[in-house]
Amino acid sequence: MDDLQLMVGGLANGCVYGLIALGFVLIYKATEQVNFAQGDMMMLGAFVAIGLGNDSHAGLPFWLACVGAVTIMAVFGMAVERTLLRPLFGQSQIAVVILTIAFGFVLRFIAGAIWGHDPLVMDNPVAGIHVAFGQVVLGADEIAVIVVTLLLTGLLFLFFARTKLGIAMQAASQNQLAAYYMGIPVKRIHGLTWMLAGATAAAAGILFAAKGSVDPSAGLLGIKAFAAAVIGGFGSLPGALLGGLIVGLVEPFAARYIAAGYAQIAPYAVLILVLIFRPHGLFAQVRGKKL
Repeated sequence: MDDLQLMVGGLANGCVYGLIALGFVLIYKATEQVNFAQGDMMMLGAFVAIGLGNDSHAGLPFWLACVGAVTIMAVFGMAVERTLLRPLFGQSQIAVVILTIAFGFVLRFIAGAIWGHDPLVMDNPVAGIHVAFGQVVLGADEIAVIVVTLLLTGLLFLFFARTKLGIAMQAASQNQLAAYYMGIPVKRIHGLTWMLAGATAAAAGILFAAKGSVDPSAGLLGIKAFAAAVIGGFGSLPGALLGGLIVGLVEPFAARYIAAGYAQIAPYAVLILVLIFRPHGLFAQVRGKKL
């Protein structure tokens, strides 16, 4: 029974990792850029939701606070692309990586200056509610995290597979120049992608803040999420979720059956094994670029 509770808790954490990883994959699929500030955008989204929803702040109802946080972070994501990333259009990947790493530090500083460094928890309607399945007692917040993550992943997968905009985003990723000649507004696609990644980061932040405490250092979860994206296959939406679930499950079981100190390094050990035996990830989508 303890193992089942560990598994559900690990799945809930893995869903948060998976949602952050989805942000990595969304941007990479459409722009071939890697946003190392994605975890910090998740952290900022969590604080925005807390600021809008908790009684000591704006005091909006939970669902309105969630919608407000997602909207604000979507606009924020588009603004980041317009002001910081667009001037680097056509530059090397290293420039984007350095910029997003530095931007993550800035976001952590801003969050600490506004909300402080003490951990905060978002008020939510399922806090403290437990659901019993026989002798196993599960938190309603953990179940909600898993369900919401599966729904979001399915919607995003359908968006990229079935909508003209999603297909245009993938076309821009494969060959920006050819996409431009075919009439696809590449720069606008980039902005919309960052908007979608910002909204996804906010959703991850809300789920993270609803099931546990958040502080500015929570943005460093982006490192684990990046590992999850690589494990699943950088460029695969289902792979991002799968990688997040693997990371989320490996941590508690490594702590239980090996030693507590191994919980933090176990995901990276899995990452190394995947890179050795399947370098493109478990759900790799390896395609040659058209020149």
